[in-house]
This record gives sequence, C-alpha cells and structure tokens, in this order.
Amino acid sequence: MPRQAANLLALFAAFLWGLSFYFQKEAMAHVGPLLFTGLRGLIAAVALLPFVLREYRNSSDSIGPVLRYGLAGGAIFLVAGGLQQAGMITATLTNTAFLTALYVVVTPFLLWLLRGEQPGIVVWTSAAIAFVGIWLLGGGTLGTFSAGDMLIASSSLFWSLFMVVTSASGKLAKPLQYTFVQFVTVAVLALPLAAVFETVNADAIKAAAPSLLFVGAIASALTYALMANVVRYIEASRAAILLSAEVLFAAALAYLLLDERLGVLNWLGAALMFAAVLLVQLVKPKKKAS
Repeated sequence: MPRQAANLLALFAAFLWGLSFYFQKEAMAHVGPLLFTGLRGLIAAVALLPFVLREYRNSSDSIGPVLRYGLAGGAIFLVAGGLQQAGMITATLTNTAFLTALYVVVTPFLLWLLRGEQPGIVVWTSAAIAFVGIWLLGGGTLGTFSAGDMLIASSSLFWSLFMVVTSASGKLAKPLQYTFVQFVTVAVLALPLAAVFETVNADAIKAAAPSLLFVGAIASALTYALMANVVRYIEASRAAILLSAEVLFAAALAYLLLDERLGVLNWLGAALMFAAVLLVQLVKPKKKAS
C-alpha cells in the first residue's frame, strides 16, 4: 500500500472515531462502562468473523503469534476503553476527544523506551505542535477538569501502549485475525466483570443498541481493522498523529449536536492540531541507512 493511501485511511478512521465519541457518550445514559465495552467487543468480533475466516484460510503460518498479540492488545484495550467510558459519564464530548488524543504525545516516548525507535525530527515536531493544540483546545488550563476528565487523560497512556502493540502486530501481516482476537478478548474479559460490578438490564441494552451497533461494527470492527493495516505501512508514532485528527471531528460534532462552543483559544488549538496532521502527511520521513 502506498504511504499516502495509508495516511488517508488513517484520517478516515479518525473521522469515524470522532463520530463515535457522540454515540459512546449517548450510551452512558443507559449502560455501564464495562457492559458497553464488552458488548462493543462482541459486536465487533461478530462483524469481523466472515472476513477473518477468509484471511485465516489464505494463510499457512501458526496462529500462536496472533493469539499472543491479540490477547495483549485486547487486555490493554479493555483498560483504555473502560477508563474512557467511565470518564465520559461526566466529561464533555470535546474534553473527551482532546484528552484521549494525549496518546499522540505519549506514543513516541513509549516507542523510544520500549523499542529504541527514534521517531525523527518531523514526528517530534508534529507531536509537540499537537500537544500545544490539545492544551489550547482545552482552554489553556487544567484547573477546570473533572474526575471524568482525569480518567480519560489516564486512558491515553493505555491507548498509546495499545498503539505500540498494534504496530508490533503488523509484522504478522494478519490484521483481521489480530483485530478479531483483540475484540474477542475484550468481550470475554469485560462482560463477566460487568455482570459482577454493574447492572445488566435488557431494556437498557435495547435503548443503547443504536450506539452499540455503530461503535461496535463501524467504529471498532472497521476502524481497528483499518488501523491494523495502516501500521504495516507507516510508523506507529506517525499513525498516532494522523489518528489524533479525531479530536477535530469530535469537536465539530459537539458544536453541531450538543451545543458545546469553542472559544478563541480552543479554535487556535484546533488549528494547531490540523497543522500537525498536515505536517506529518506532507513531509516524508528520512529513510534508514542500509
């Protein structure tokens, strides 16, 4: 896949993720964070199954490595997604979006610490611009953040770790199998926990069904399969910056549907986020010396 095509697919996934924030927040009025995350994983796994079977039949390698990466990715996703959903109960949609996007800044550090990968000056510059943009998008202050905001900020560390694991899974060249195992793991772990710690009610699940279907089938099965493909062709730190464009789409949706208004500093932050996305697309990274 050409690098530019991978960039565009990452931005398309970011658009769907930005849209999914609205449905994720709406669902919190009906079901708990663990139940939502578990059902999201179940729906995503079912949606992926026909495509996974075809990919599996066309591959001859052992399933073992896919299971290891998928189990790790699913466990991390559960923590990240659970924290994010719990935070959404009190956090605004706009705050949810830009605080989640903090993983853009964390990802290069994790790649450096865990794998010794130097992101390069372009990615570091873009990450710095994105960080300033995220801060300004929040109004240039941390003093008004709620407990929900703090939970979402904490989730960004786990989303970053999830990006690293997903990037590493790219060498397997089995993106659909990895994504399927990941979401099965999420469902298997989250649903029993929800039965113990939350109220599971059929009427509540029915009320949340439209949101669950969109987030499970579109914003999970489709987008995470896209991401697992994309990171085979672009670096995880670069992909993280492109995917952070979700914050712009979510902020626009919050403005249109939830009457959340942005001030001058917020708009400046949005402009910087967009500049970081453009920079990481338009400037080609230096090739490694052979």
